[in-house]
Amino acid sequence: MRMKEYQFWFVVGSQFLYGPEVLETVASRAAEMAQWMNASGQLPCEIVYKVTAKTHKEIVDVVREANYDPACAGVITWCHTFSPSKMWINGLAGLQKPYCHFATQYNREIPNEEIDMDFMNLNQAAHGDREHGFIGARLRIPRKVIAGYWQDEDVLKRLGDWMRAAVGVAFSKSLKVMRFGDNMREVAVTEGDKVEVQAKLGWQVNTWPVGQLVQVMNQVTEDEIDQLMAQYKAEYDFATDDLETVRYQAREEIAMKKMLDQEGCMAFSNTFQDLYGMKQLPGLASQHLMAQGYGYGGEGDWKVAAMTAILKAMSEGQTGGTAFMEDYTYHLAPGQEYSLGAHMLEVCPSVAAQRPRIEVHPLGIGDREAPARLVFEGHAGPAIVVSLIDMGGRLRLICQDIQCVKPIMDMPNLPVARVMWRAMPDLTTGLTCWITAGGAHHTVLSYDVTASQMRDWARMMDIEFVHIHKGTTVDSLEQDLFLSDLAWKLK
Repeated sequence: MRMKEYQFWFVVGSQFLYGPEVLETVASRAAEMAQWMNASGQLPCEIVYKVTAKTHKEIVDVVREANYDPACAGVITWCHTFSPSKMWINGLAGLQKPYCHFATQYNREIPNEEIDMDFMNLNQAAHGDREHGFIGARLRIPRKVIAGYWQDEDVLKRLGDWMRAAVGVAFSKSLKVMRFGDNMREVAVTEGDKVEVQAKLGWQVNTWPVGQLVQVMNQVTEDEIDQLMAQYKAEYDFATDDLETVRYQAREEIAMKKMLDQEGCMAFSNTFQDLYGMKQLPGLASQHLMAQGYGYGGEGDWKVAAMTAILKAMSEGQTGGTAFMEDYTYHLAPGQEYSLGAHMLEVCPSVAAQRPRIEVHPLGIGDREAPARLVFEGHAGPAIVVSLIDMGGRLRLICQDIQCVKPIMDMPNLPVARVMWRAMPDLTTGLTCWITAGGAHHTVLSYDVTASQMRDWARMMDIEFVHIHKGTTVDSLEQDLFLSDLAWKLK
């Protein structure tokens, strides 16, 4: 499903105490609010007003319906009047979708002349939302609390950001990852418990033999390759005359896409150590697939492949870009400390500062022909890098704030896509924190998704979240990791 196909259900709390006229007003206002917020153009998905819930049964029924509707990506609750929270217990305890408690009220200001007891009985959000908030805390359910006036831009932005994180949850729950062969030999961080990941995050991670991919490649027609070559020429500059090499990448891309689509997979991994029957490691092929929304992981790293796909789904319609990334080397000149991120071939062109170039160069590893790849620089701007690791018994999501910059040198002899950035709070402190937390060398870099959204996603998925930001110190991080370790062992 695409972003616009998801809905968020607006469930408003009240009770019979106030009489039918008040309940009609509550329902009318709730529908008006949903319509206005949808028309604002500031939300990525539609809010659908479902019910003003007044009984235990109404709440249980709407939750059950939400759980089984694939279009429903989450539930937003608000208590216009006082809604006794005991009647919410069974419904909230059974809720399997992301949950946002929207603490707002219909009127922006207290009407000095009109306020009377009738007004007080109708407008009890300050009263009702606190009662509703208690039961969320008492049940210890993962939830997002968004407080503020429903027409304010910053409130709608926070709500929209949460929606995107919730869509990431829905996408994750149905995500299938295709591994072409196994992961690179002897690499620790690309290992992981696929059963635990499927139980926790929903991912189906399975392996297809490289020989099957080669069979599909051999069935690709020249007409299919011609069509994809025309697409390459429309999107990229050709900086090579070796068109046969580029055509081979097109053959690989077409075959991989056929297999991915046939199996319903939105992420894939491969490794240069398993290219049996192939002439080139897919470079341009993998990059162009990522530009279409597929996730990728090098060296068989299926976890980063899945996370790349999830962040791409969360950021659909935004223009900053999201890419598979790898930390390669540092620039440690005093006052100019930068990380250089790249990969042998596979960085998504969505993060490019300029029109990418197709070039052909030897790879130096893999014992295959020189592959075609896209070469470009990443653009400047704030971003995050994200790493999901298996700690044995639990998953940890590590997120670091970074500031991408225009590379400070041309690097004319480095024919790869690259991004340069300042790590927060600074390179050495950030690096120490990253290594202390166990962050991998493979990450997802995104200019669109924020650390706050990743925190929301991790909370909805019930996994550990570690954030390295401008205020982080080594001491504070070590203390947080120690306490987190204790807490997660008790869960």
